[in-house]
Amino acid sequence: MKRNTHMIMSHSPATPRSSAPPMDPKIWSKLPPEILEYILSFLPLKTFLNLRSTCKGFWPLIFSPSFVSKHSSPSSSSSSSSSSSSSSPFSSFLLLSHPQFHRHFPLYDCTLGTWRNISLSLSDSSLQCFPSLTTLVSSGGLFCLSDSLSCSLIVCNLLAKSSRKIQYPSLSLHLEHLTFVTTPTGYTIFVLCSEAATNCAFVYDSNVRTWKRFDGFGPVLGDNHHQKGVLFKGGLYFATPEPFSVVIFDLGSGRWEKPIGGLPSQLTFVRLVSDGEGKLYLVGGVGNNGISRSIKLWELGGDGNWVEVQSLPDLMCKKFVAVCYHNYEHVYCFWHEGMICICCYTWPEILYYLVSRRTWHWLPRCPSLPLKCSCGFKWFSFVPNLYASV
Repeated sequence: MKRNTHMIMSHSPATPRSSAPPMDPKIWSKLPPEILEYILSFLPLKTFLNLRSTCKGFWPLIFSPSFVSKHSSPSSSSSSSSSSSSSSPFSSFLLLSHPQFHRHFPLYDCTLGTWRNISLSLSDSSLQCFPSLTTLVSSGGLFCLSDSLSCSLIVCNLLAKSSRKIQYPSLSLHLEHLTFVTTPTGYTIFVLCSEAATNCAFVYDSNVRTWKRFDGFGPVLGDNHHQKGVLFKGGLYFATPEPFSVVIFDLGSGRWEKPIGGLPSQLTFVRLVSDGEGKLYLVGGVGNNGISRSIKLWELGGDGNWVEVQSLPDLMCKKFVAVCYHNYEHVYCFWHEGMICICCYTWPEILYYLVSRRTWHWLPRCPSLPLKCSCGFKWFSFVPNLYASV
């Protein structure tokens, strides 16, 4: 560590190399740890992550008070896109999962607008003891995975290389639905289960690390495992199959509720998206006899009614309808850094709406994806967060 400290100080840009006096290693080797920590905290986080591998003493510094306070504050977002509301010093990514990419996920860099040549990997040593992991969902820089053999869930932060195993609330449960959301203080896991012919819901709170059971199953959410619940104003909002409706699970009371306003008419499918900051959107097809003639976007107004925001242009709508071929159970939506992403399990591209510009776009196809690739495309929002705790 002393040698690396001297190397860093000797390349200081304070004075020109030709006029700088030789630095005595004895002086820099005696630098107090808190001073060294403070100096290193001014390095860009990406630079320090590369530097950290040169010295074992640098590894724990990234979780020191100086680094946490500097790199988890809003001021650390200077290296991010100006259109992003995230305080992460990293780029934000759209992550693609497909059966042909076993435990490896291509990344689309939304800041640079290009596919990265690297892939995120689950092949970390801390996860090797879970041979049958299945990716379920991501939120707030964390991933939630299922290990069917051990009847458990795994929550992991791949950037920090940390993970936590969470046992199912009961080994006899059959999981029918799972929603994983992060909150300002941790994360919540919501599961709908059937146990001995009885339906129930369980909620896991990372702050207390316990499951809480709620009996009385409430509405039928259907078998669309691609679409998860969205967190909005203290509740989880779900869209039900036909007859379409929106239902709310209150995380505090465990009660099922319905909003006051009704849904738009002539819907062929319904999906919900929350921006996490007080807005709830509805994406839906409009048509007859289960065939969409148009795809529209609504926002929930203060009076509980849905206000139309945008309609998908005709040419883009024709392509999307052709992609889905009216099998809307394969359609799922999620929010990502100012984008409302609309995906189809059977198609390798993302249709997204850029909220700030009120424009629609197609995300370019992943170049590493084989031309003849079957269905199984699952997209995730990934905003790296080094300090997201598992």
